[in-house]
Amino acid sequence: MQQTFQGAQWLLPDWPGAPANIGVVCTTRRGGVSPEPYGAGPQAIANAGGGLNLGVHVGDDPANVAFNRAILKGRLPSEPAWLSQVHGTAVVRADLQGRGRAPQADASIALMPGAVCVIQTADCLPVLLTNRAGTAVGAAHAGWRSLAGGVLEATVAAMRAEAGGDEIVAWLGPAIGPQEFEVGDDVLAAFLQGAPDDAAVRAAFKARPGLPGKYLADIYALARLRLAGIGVRDVAGGDLCTVTDASRFYSYRRDKVTGRQASLIWIKQ
Repeated sequence: MQQTFQGAQWLLPDWPGAPANIGVVCTTRRGGVSPEPYGAGPQAIANAGGGLNLGVHVGDDPANVAFNRAILKGRLPSEPAWLSQVHGTAVVRADLQGRGRAPQADASIALMPGAVCVIQTADCLPVLLTNRAGTAVGAAHAGWRSLAGGVLEATVAAMRAEAGGDEIVAWLGPAIGPQEFEVGDDVLAAFLQGAPDDAAVRAAFKARPGLPGKYLADIYALARLRLAGIGVRDVAGGDLCTVTDASRFYSYRRDKVTGRQASLIWIKQ
């Protein structure tokens, strides 16, 4: 479901498995003050204003990003625990972070109400997680490197270690779709390494006729495989494409110089 707040447009995930006390939102590129190429998209409605770019590292004016983040904060119980994402597998506690420099990590978890986990993306896959009891949440930046490296396994393990073995459910946010994600043999090899089921991995890679060593990869299917391998089988989402939906989402693959949207999760106070 789409919602407008202070001119910005948000996606509220259709996530029937999430408990009622969990807050979740995904931003779009619409409703901020950033100009092109961080603007509101080619089909922006008249009152959308500029772009809601939330990335401080993409070349946008820092004052614009600060304004956009202030719009976002107005929708949340607290300032999000921003990360310096490095395509790795490190997990931090969002509710134990100070207000200093953003830690280098690609996932965060929280057990305290009001603490907001956040992931920025522009084609990589954001994965939001919660346990059934609603006492632990997490967010992971699952680009192909971190996904193959085990970021989902690390995030779920951290949640289980902190909150016990309650069942965990997941939502897959907007990412590059399976008809747009062209990769090479190196990516296929990374997912095959140590995989318990080669056939299932290979099924997520469609060979490109006439292009030896090139595939169209389904990052949503690969994430579901990794989650199933650690017992997370209730998975929603996975039906949006950042590349083809230029009016709503930033996409690095499509535009190169572009902004960042965010996916956020928290325990309500």
